[in-house]
Amino acid sequence: MVVASSIPQLSSGAVGFPIIDLSLDRSHVSNLMVKACEDFGFFKVINHGVPKLVIDGMEKEGLNFFSKTDLEKRSVGLLKPLGYGSKNIGFNGDMGDVEYLLLHANSQSISQASKSISKNSAQFCSTVNYYTQAVKKLACEILELIAEGLWVHDKYAFSRYIRDIDSDSLIRINYYPSCIDSAAPVHQSHGIGFGEHSDPQILTILHSNEVGGFQVALHDGTWVAVPPDSMGFNVIVGDLMQAFTNGRFKSARHRALANTTGSESRISIIYFGAPPMHAMVYPIPEVVKHMHHSLYRPFTWDEFKKTTYSLRLGDQRLDLFKVL
Repeated sequence: MVVASSIPQLSSGAVGFPIIDLSLDRSHVSNLMVKACEDFGFFKVINHGVPKLVIDGMEKEGLNFFSKTDLEKRSVGLLKPLGYGSKNIGFNGDMGDVEYLLLHANSQSISQASKSISKNSAQFCSTVNYYTQAVKKLACEILELIAEGLWVHDKYAFSRYIRDIDSDSLIRINYYPSCIDSAAPVHQSHGIGFGEHSDPQILTILHSNEVGGFQVALHDGTWVAVPPDSMGFNVIVGDLMQAFTNGRFKSARHRALANTTGSESRISIIYFGAPPMHAMVYPIPEVVKHMHHSLYRPFTWDEFKKTTYSLRLGDQRLDLFKVL
């Protein structure tokens, strides 16, 4: 079981994570993103263009689903790997004080899943599709800005993977019940809502309500609380981006604490931008030429995903793909 780190945690004001305004000059924004990815593997974006109505609608649908009875939620289907999950995270013994709904981020899959998730399946499907398309567009814009900041010849070098019709991107809704609503003793999860991990995909776009609990680890392992902000989006570098940039960017390790004291429930909506299963992942030439050699061997997303599912949540899975 993944438990809370014993490393002292800084206060949320001790480290100023980058907040990047997407309305500013494009070249300036791209440079800020590259520096944020190098320094933290994490940043927040504002003035992102995703309408508040779309965000609020998605949050409402999530809360509606998690307000159902356990029997109703389980009727959606337990994770295989998509569907509804509670307490168990993955398949290898990791646990947390969290419920979640995991869907494939394509319209056909969302439409099919909606039939068992909501009585008003058309509304659920429409809401989730609007949100997914909006954050996918945002993720692509961010990846193209990063490519420009890295002076990559093809600015679509990263974004084309999640634009691909066969992209394996996912949408996930995590629900952390308040201590008042939670029936299970929090000590079972050792105060952890969702344990320490990095995301295996290329890039993660995370939105949450105004309830705190999300934390990011600095490169030295110190945990820092990220202040809640219902208007911004958190952007997290994934393992594949670390491989693409030959280790210049490090995937950010992050976690969510259990909601042990608050009277309000926390909900987060996460978009995981991933390539097609057959896509080949390897360090891009523009980065390698400055570092003289590749740190990682070429591998497919399918191979890396299978490795991810075979390991514990907090394992350093990318180490298995290093060039010896």
